[in-house]
Amino acid sequence: MSWASWTTSGVFAGSGGVRTKEAGIVGGDLTVHTTWADGEAEVAVQFSGASDWFTLVGSPIRCPTEEASRAFHQSVVEAVRAGDGATVPAPHITEQPAPPPAAP
Repeated sequence: MSWASWTTSGVFAGSGGVRTKEAGIVGGDLTVHTTWADGEAEVAVQFSGASDWFTLVGSPIRCPTEEASRAFHQSVVEAVRAGDGATVPAPHITEQPAPPPAAP
């Protein structure tokens, strides 16, 4: 099993904050945490320095590679900074099309 995680602290949520499953809208100085395992990314936020984590609405989301999940984490950080009731943004995943079948 492959897994990775990223944490970015000191992310100030823009006006309107972010939407969480457990606490509704939260804002202010947040820490954003993304965990990627088995092709899925989970995103949570917490008030910086607090102990409780809140799941961002839309999490978990399919994310096929560790590299894609790192880029996805950065897009979440940007969404949090934008605020406006942000939820998990759609990942920018470029999957390679399946190769054509071999000629007979």
